[in-house]
Amino acid sequence: MSVDQTSTPAAVADWVDLAAMVRDPYDTYRRLRELGPVVWVPALKRYLAVSFAACSAIEADQETFSASVRGSSALMARALGAQPMLRKDDPEHASERTPVNSCLRPRSIKANWLPLFEQNAETCLAGLLERGPDEADLNRDFAAPFAARNLIDLLGLRGASPADLTRWSHAFIAGFANLADDSGIWARCDTARSDVDALLDELIPYYRRTPDGSMTSAMVNSDQPEESVRANVKLTISGGLNEPQHMVTNIVWALSRHQRQRDDVLANQSLWSATFDEAVRWLSPIGMYPRQTTRATVLDGVRLPAAAEVGVVVGAANRDPAVFEHADEFDLSRPKKPHLGFGAGTHLCAGHWAARISIGEVAVPLLYQRLRGLGTDRRRTEHWQGWVFRGLTTLPVTWTP
Repeated sequence: MSVDQTSTPAAVADWVDLAAMVRDPYDTYRRLRELGPVVWVPALKRYLAVSFAACSAIEADQETFSASVRGSSALMARALGAQPMLRKDDPEHASERTPVNSCLRPRSIKANWLPLFEQNAETCLAGLLERGPDEADLNRDFAAPFAARNLIDLLGLRGASPADLTRWSHAFIAGFANLADDSGIWARCDTARSDVDALLDELIPYYRRTPDGSMTSAMVNSDQPEESVRANVKLTISGGLNEPQHMVTNIVWALSRHQRQRDDVLANQSLWSATFDEAVRWLSPIGMYPRQTTRATVLDGVRLPAAAEVGVVVGAANRDPAVFEHADEFDLSRPKKPHLGFGAGTHLCAGHWAARISIGEVAVPLLYQRLRGLGTDRRRTEHWQGWVFRGLTTLPVTWTP
């Protein structure tokens, strides 16, 4: 991408209210897209790429837009204690990702992990039923423990509990989004990192002696250094719990507000795949991730300097009206198009098939099979949080006993 004479400087959005974005970012995204595909946001001290074309171009050019960010963008490395594979470019990224790819292919998931997903879903459904239709919180009582149990199995984290993973994941995710440099958030990250390292002190030698099909075993028995193994286990704890649990609640929330589409899905089970994809597009649980330019360039017609910190705002790109008709609507009948809910290119989320199968084929269909009239309970308060990562932290639900 060479600089040309037809490009323009980035528009400036000095009105952005970060607190408002944490509550609900979508109006801000719309206003940013109206300014241009790439906008400078002084409150964040970075450019935000908000068009689908700009975000896609970034993922197609890792030589210009590096994942190995430095400076104020390096929040993930600070939270985890080292640079994980998601913040590295190829070939380093590929060498660290290759060992876990075999664990997460569709055939491997269905052969090795699907029975555990089904067992975990039944266990967590029992806990939800025990709460009852007047007190159940879908996030607390089902989605979070289900995602945690699955992740314990996938990673092979012997000795960890769902409560441990939930606490660690929330701490790391808060650190990834700690743009305000909150010392309390860093303290939580430090504690979580120490806890995970203590567990890995036991598991790393164990898996060297007795390898199995888990992701941690695959990493331990690869050529990557131990520091990378530790960072990548922590990375997986954060993303592998946060996004799947939010997808459970997002789908139920969306169907509760679109009852005709909910009825269509329940009458036609083949629509669960489309439901999963549309929910990922419409309510992207990963809203933004960073890149840094390696040279001066032009992105979707906008000039960027070398070493520019860029936020890839896939939450905005997935509602770009230039790509998706009536983009702000949840619509299972829309023509199938690629979205950026799992990223793209070399950094496409390694766990996207595990999420599709565990959530879209197991967990959410099971909820609707067993809980007649399942829907959000509007007598009680729900709570959304975040824009870098976004999801329901509280979702009261009810059903007909």
